[in-house]
Parts: sequence; structure tokens; C-alpha cells
Amino acid sequence: MQPAVTKRAAVFAVPLALALGLQFADTPEASAETCPSDNAGLSLPKGFCATVFADNIGHARQIAVGKDGTVYVNTWSGVYYKNNDLPSGGFVVALKDTKGSGTADVVKRFGETQAEGGKGGTGVALYNNYVYAEINDRIDRYPLKDGEIAPEGKAETVLSGMPINGDHPMHPFIIDSDGNLFVSMGSATNSCEIKNRMPHTMGHEPCIELETRAGVWKYDAKKIGQKFSPAERYATGIRNGEGFDFDSAGQLYVTQHGRDQLHENWPELYTAQQGFDLPAEVVVALKKGGDYGWPHCYFDGEQQKLVLSPEYGGDGGKKVGRCAEKLGPVAWFPAHWAPNDMKIYKALAFPEPYRNGMFIAFHGSWNRAPAPQGGYNVVYQPFAEGKPTGKFIVFADGFAGAEKNPGGAAHRPSGLAVGQDGALYISDDVNGRVWRVTYSGDPNSKTLEAAPEIQAQAANSGQALPPEGIHPEAGAVAALPVPPGSTADQVALGKKVFDGDVGGATCAGCHGAGGVGSPVGADLTSGKWLWSDGSVEGITKTILAGVPEPKEHPGAMPPKGGVELSDEHVKAVAAYVWALGNQKK
Repeated sequence: MQPAVTKRAAVFAVPLALALGLQFADTPEASAETCPSDNAGLSLPKGFCATVFADNIGHARQIAVGKDGTVYVNTWSGVYYKNNDLPSGGFVVALKDTKGSGTADVVKRFGETQAEGGKGGTGVALYNNYVYAEINDRIDRYPLKDGEIAPEGKAETVLSGMPINGDHPMHPFIIDSDGNLFVSMGSATNSCEIKNRMPHTMGHEPCIELETRAGVWKYDAKKIGQKFSPAERYATGIRNGEGFDFDSAGQLYVTQHGRDQLHENWPELYTAQQGFDLPAEVVVALKKGGDYGWPHCYFDGEQQKLVLSPEYGGDGGKKVGRCAEKLGPVAWFPAHWAPNDMKIYKALAFPEPYRNGMFIAFHGSWNRAPAPQGGYNVVYQPFAEGKPTGKFIVFADGFAGAEKNPGGAAHRPSGLAVGQDGALYISDDVNGRVWRVTYSGDPNSKTLEAAPEIQAQAANSGQALPPEGIHPEAGAVAALPVPPGSTADQVALGKKVFDGDVGGATCAGCHGAGGVGSPVGADLTSGKWLWSDGSVEGITKTILAGVPEPKEHPGAMPPKGGVELSDEHVKAVAAYVWALGNQKK
């Protein structure tokens, strides 16, 4: 095994002044800004304050912060989002607070526009007076002059030809102080199956996909005109690495999204509860030539080890086989939370317990349906000398709002960055919000405190509610049309099946509550039918057959959604889906 990466990222290095403990005029201790009583809608530990730094800037993904405090955000289009309301201009956004108010008063967009064929991207970084940003299948860089907020110079293409098909078309990246560019290439499939996400489908052997996907590639950030190829693969077996950062010793770490659908695809090996709880989301220490196990292995957080995937001969978590030779994680978290970014806090503005550990933005689950979804938060993992020093805490919560599901969440954390003053920036890719989190509490605090738990019910309600509460969609079923040959009772039953209240289906997990669509499932309320004529009979056939190769969306659907639905339940959910697509807007 080759030695670990040992170059600290210049982009995220702690400035010398901070390292010496010098005070800036705009640090939380010296700032006159006050915190809104509601922390901009978030729940945070005592002493922390969140303000809305920017809002409605597009599907905000990852973030970089310049030495002058300018915040650069990459925004994304693509198949993951509804794109009829994108802001005009380029997909990279420069944000600057020139008044010290905690909110950006200058917002400038640059780069290729949608009209020019741009679809944006996830990764963004600063290096050697350039802004680097992923767009479509490439990474471009924009020259940044002194005093310039948004680059006005022409972009140069550093790397092109990156794969953008399949389940994970995003390419987060990081650049170290020597200009080494580490880029993630997410997997095209769930677990390299012969038929992606279909029940009882074995995995390809060998998994040729690993030649160009599911790993980290290394390039030269100082060189333009590079072309993607298998030759530059640096590490393999990382299903979807998104959050990169270096620790103070120079070791590079990356998060990984774990696989989905263990129960749906292998119900004889995994219970529904095991499907909710497996596998763990992880952080790995990146090593040159390292193999982290995907697709042959997944990490079982309960057993704290890599075990063999069912597509490669696994038996539900007992067999280890070839996984004994793979590299395990350094930290792990609940299943399906989706770690979209990670930053190691090397600044001094937060009190000592929050330093040198990992802040991780969890985008939020869909594959825990029909159980309650998880994630939609930012956690802090205490960490030192390559390993956790305690249990993680939920640092920031409340992003999702009333509906913690991918189709209904108000906000979903996606990107993280630490400013020169130590402020933590958090982006949201639903409504394009960026929060700025500062600390104004006791600077000598030695307590690591979690955010107060979000209460599902308003504390000031003066009227007692029924034990089951009042569902936000109460009355919605009664307002839906009833398809010919069906009954209102069938539509009502179909909603229960869709929501997972009956039959154990995961429909709402993919398509969102009310079928409004999500990053992994189509919008069923649009009235657009791709696989049939939209009749109940046609919808029924689609449910029974599944959708192994979606036409306009990344999420493949197994037959019956991957569970054993009765004929009655299939007919009912087909009637409900018809009703969703034919309701009056």
C-alpha cells in the first residue's frame, strides 16, 4: 500500500493569523451583528448564531470562500431538479457581504449559462487566483484578479470528458497546496448489478464500471486541456465520494454514500428494518491505490466491519470473504443519510470542543421509507489523530421543515465551507439558501453541545390535538379525482400504500410525499406519462414491470417498488397515481 496523501489543501488551510490567535474585526467576538431569535430557522447549540447569507440562488451545491470573504457557490441543474425556475446567468455564484451585516449584498453569477448548454455542477474550489468549478462533464477555471468579486476573464478547461450518466453524475473535488486535483467519479449503479436496482440481480464480475467510476481520480490543477481516462485513477471502491478535506497533518478524507435497497432487492436476506439501518454512511482516509470495497462489500455499522454484498455471494451480513482485504472507514453514521460534504474545522472562532473535528452535511434519506426519513442536518464528529474521539452530535437541524422527505423538505444541506473569520457556511440545493453560522458565546467553553431537538408540534398550540396529530395533507385525498372503474375508497387505500402505511412500499421515498417528485423519483403530479397512456391499466402494468431504465430520471424502479404488494394494493396505488396525475392544478 502506498503512503497516504500528505498535502494540505491550500484552499482550506488555516491562515497564519488565525493560527497565531490574532483577532479580525469581523470575527464573531468583535462583530456588532446580532442573531435573529429564530437562528434563520435552524436549531443550533447554545452560543451559535445562523443568518441567511443568501437565498434563492439556484440549486446550491458546494462552496469555497476567498481570503477577502467572497463566497463562491456552484449550482446545479441536470436531471435531479425541476429546472423551469432557474435564475438567469451562469451557474457559479459569487456572494459578498460588503456591509458586515452577515448577509451578501453583492450577488454575481458567471460561467456558462443554461442557454449556452450549461447545466452547472457540484464541485468548486479556489487555487492560485483561479476559481475552479465543475460544469457538465468538465472542470473549468476562471482567472480571478485582485479586487474582483466575480471573474470577468474567459474560462479555461482543466479537465473534460468526465462520465455524467447513471446514478451519480456529480464530480466534487479538492486541490492541495501543490496543485494536485482530486476528483470523485460516483458510481453509475447501485451495486454494479447486471440490471441496476432490480430484485435478485447479481453483480457484474468483474465490475468493469470500476475502471471509470466509483473512485477518486488525480490530475494537475495547473494544467489545462486534460482528458479523463482510467489511467489517472487514484483510489477505487468508493461508491459516491462527495465531501473532501485535509486534516492539520495533511491526511485527505472523503465521505461515501452507502448503497441502497438491501431489503427491496433481497427480502429473503434482509428484513425491512435492516433495509432502513444498513449500510452505514462512512468517512474513509484516502490512500493511493486504496480499495474501499464497493461494489463487493458494504460497511455494517452494528458489526463495525465490511461484509459481502448479496450481489457477490453475501448471505445477509455474515460472510466477509474478499472484504477482509478492503480498507474500512475511520468513522461511520446512520444509513441513507447521504453525506454531501465534509469540512474539518481548523479555525479558532468556535470553542475548543468544535475544533479539528468533522462537520458533515447530510442531504437526507429516501431509502428509509416507509420508516421515518433521517439526515437533513449537519453533524459534528470529534476527531483527532485519524480516529473519532467521541460520538457525533447533531450540530444544526431544522433544514427540512415540516416534511422530512426528499420531495417535501424545505431545505436540504449540501455544501460546507469555513471562512477566513472561522464562520461556517452551509448551502441548500432545494431553494438555494446559504447560511452563515458564527459563535458569540463563551470562548472558553469546554462543552460539546448538540442542537436542541426539533419539536414536531408547535409549543404554543392552545388546543389539544388527537394522538396521531393532524396530517399536513388532511383532506387532500377527498379532493382527488377518482379514475373510471375505481372508487374513492381505492384511491384512499392507494395513498396509504404509496405512503408506506400499508404494504411496506417505498413509493413516497422515491417520488416524495404526494408524488411531487424528488432527486430520485419522477413528479407524478405533472400529468406526463412516459411508460403508458396514463390509464389505470397502463399505470398498473408499469408498477408490475418496474422501470429498469428510466427515460428522464436517474432512479430505477424495481417491480412493485421492490416489495410484495397484493393485487388489491397494486390496483389501489395505480388508482392513486392516476388521481395525482389528473388532479386540477
